Amino acid sequence: MSLGMVYSAALHGMEVKFIRVEADLSNGLPMFHMVGYLSSEVKEAGERVRTAIRNSGLEVPVKKTVINLSPGSVRKRGASFDLPIALSILASQGLVGREALEQVLAVGELGLDGSIRDVPGVLPIVWEARKQGYKLCIVPAGNEAEAALVEGIPVLAAGSLARLLDLLSGKDLSQPRSVNSLSAGSVEPVFEGDFQEVKGQGAVKRAAEIAVAGGHNFLMIGPPGSGKSMIARRIPTILPPLEMEEALEITKIYSVQGLLEKDTPLIRRRPFREVHHTATKAALIGGGLIPAPGEISLAHKGVLFLDELTEFPRSVLEVLRQPLEEKRIRLTRKQGVYEFPADFMLTAAMNPCPCGYYPDMDRCACTPVGISQYLGKVSQPFLSRIDICMDTPAVDYRNLKGGPGQEAEETSEKIRERVWLARERQMRRYEGEPGKTNASLPAKKIPEYCALGTKEERVMERAFEQMGLTARTYHKVLKVARTIADLDGKEEIQSCHLAEAIGYRLPDAKYWGNLR
Repeated sequence: MSLGMVYSAALHGMEVKFIRVEADLSNGLPMFHMVGYLSSEVKEAGERVRTAIRNSGLEVPVKKTVINLSPGSVRKRGASFDLPIALSILASQGLVGREALEQVLAVGELGLDGSIRDVPGVLPIVWEARKQGYKLCIVPAGNEAEAALVEGIPVLAAGSLARLLDLLSGKDLSQPRSVNSLSAGSVEPVFEGDFQEVKGQGAVKRAAEIAVAGGHNFLMIGPPGSGKSMIARRIPTILPPLEMEEALEITKIYSVQGLLEKDTPLIRRRPFREVHHTATKAALIGGGLIPAPGEISLAHKGVLFLDELTEFPRSVLEVLRQPLEEKRIRLTRKQGVYEFPADFMLTAAMNPCPCGYYPDMDRCACTPVGISQYLGKVSQPFLSRIDICMDTPAVDYRNLKGGPGQEAEETSEKIRERVWLARERQMRRYEGEPGKTNASLPAKKIPEYCALGTKEERVMERAFEQMGLTARTYHKVLKVARTIADLDGKEEIQSCHLAEAIGYRLPDAKYWGNLR
């Protein structure tokens, strides 16, 4: 029987679908035919594969060759099927033993010279292959470090088709290797910038610390040059460290997008994605002809920063509403439903009016209608998903210059220590729960973890009625108060914690009126 077979995989968003690649050689008019619901780039693989086999010093069969990629209902895209197609042809010729390819998964693009080139998405493919019980993964040499992050499954990497055949036939006795993912992530991250460089703005830095400690969404409003962007770009310096499970989860997303470094593929720092206001909806949430993760998913377990918030089209901002609540993105297409992770902390900055100086009427040259239209670009439903809203006033000369008698600004290291302690308290408290931060606490668990005393209940009731809070903003105030209590080392939410949390909703009413 002249039938060769090897397994491969196709990526549909973040989902891995396993593909059976079969090659049949038979007598008849010489031809090369491929079937199996193929995209144009897969159909072109025929010429690449035959040329690569010939330039590797092997014989190209002058026979009727039929390649089948099953199941036929799954769309196959990309150049990663080149290598499994070549292996199935060589197996059908008897140049590779069928037992050597049994329960083996292969991915890789072939060059015309027989080289095996790296492809995106190797990490999630190897991850799923281990779960499904495959005994070996064959990957390009450029993807070796990435694939070897997955423990529990051997990885065979080669830079050329000829070398791969030597490895499979036993002529090269190099053993498949797997690096330890824990040691791969042990390098201490190096930060650019420090909170010590931000002069003044103690209240804003305090709000940023609370936001990071609880994973809360954070909005800064203030005139140009007040330090909003500077503070936002230093948030990565106080983010808590990544756990290995989180690091691998983020790395899989970047692997699908082909954004990993070859030598050090493991993402060691929480992402910080700064998006320009010209970004489209598809750029934010993902999608396109071939659905892929967008900026929201690339900020998973990290921070998404939107500077000049009011310059974003309102329709673009509105697509953030559902991911901010559900922590995931679901895109429905004709081919099926694609789901991407979206557990991120939103940080945003904006001016209060077109000129930036409202409500300082001595400097503001905007009309009331102009201010209203400007602020109207941010809807109330979007604002209700912001946990902490902070006024960022202009910095005075004394704070900017510094000098004798003034306290030194706190370093990011000191702030980071407090943030990490608060996160550790949350992790212990929510052990066994789906979320690990106060911001991700579901509404049904709030009475259990954010219980208020009699005095605090009165404070909350008065704020609810006077500020016109909604159920969503009421819950957000309680979660922020819970974080403030964690930073204070208190098990119970006290009235001072609640008062501070309520204060972070006052700028909403100041600029947009009472929340509805």
